[in-house]
Amino acid sequence: MNIEKISPEMAVKLSQDPHRTSTQDREKVLEIAIGREVRAFRKQKEITVAELSSQTGLSIGMLSKIENGNTSPSLSTLQTLANALSVPLTSFFRRFEEQRAAVHTRSGEGVELERDGTRAGHQYNLLGHIGANTSGVIVEPYLITLSKESDVFPVFQHGGIETIYMLEGKVDYRHGDEVHALLPGDTLFFDADAPHGPERLVELPARYLSIISYPQSLG
Repeated sequence: MNIEKISPEMAVKLSQDPHRTSTQDREKVLEIAIGREVRAFRKQKEITVAELSSQTGLSIGMLSKIENGNTSPSLSTLQTLANALSVPLTSFFRRFEEQRAAVHTRSGEGVELERDGTRAGHQYNLLGHIGANTSGVIVEPYLITLSKESDVFPVFQHGGIETIYMLEGKVDYRHGDEVHALLPGDTLFFDADAPHGPERLVELPARYLSIISYPQSLG
C-alpha cells in the first residue's frame, strides 16, 4: 500500500485555514447551527418544507437556505419559525451555545494504559480524551515509548486514521507491505485498517506521538 508524500498541489486542496478567526466565520457557524435546529424540529414535527412554507409564509427557497446555513435569518423570521414549530426562539441557538471541552494534560501526567494488542515494553500514555462531541469524530492522542525490552509487533490493525510523529530514537515502521525508516521529526500518516507497527527498533529508547481518529460510530 503506497503512502503519498505531501506536495504543494495537495496543500492547495486543503479547505480549512486553522488561523481564520474572523467575525464572518463565527456568523457562518451560527447560521449552520440555526439551520440544523430548524431542520431537526421540522422533521420532529413530521412536516415537509412545503408545509412549513405554507404555515409561515416563507418561500421554500428561503427555508432551504436557512436549513442549509446559507443565509442569516432575521429575528422576526426566527420568531415566525419558532411559532410554527411550537418551540422557544432560544432553542435554535442551543448547539451554538454548547460548551466545547478542552483537556489540559501536564507533562508526565498522561494516563498510562494498555491498548488492545499492546506488547511487552510498549508504554502507552493517553494525553487526553473527549468523548461524544458535535464533530462526530473521536481522537485518541498517545505518547508511546519503546524501551530495550520492547517486542516488535508490525501487525496492529484498527479502524480510523493514524498519525505518528517521531520524537526520539529510530524505528523501522511497517504499514501494509512497506517499511518506513522513522527518524526524529518524521511524520507517518496512514489508514490504520492496514497491518502496521514497529518492525525493527533501530535506536532506543524511541518515543513518538500516535494520534488516532475515527468516527464516533466506530467507538
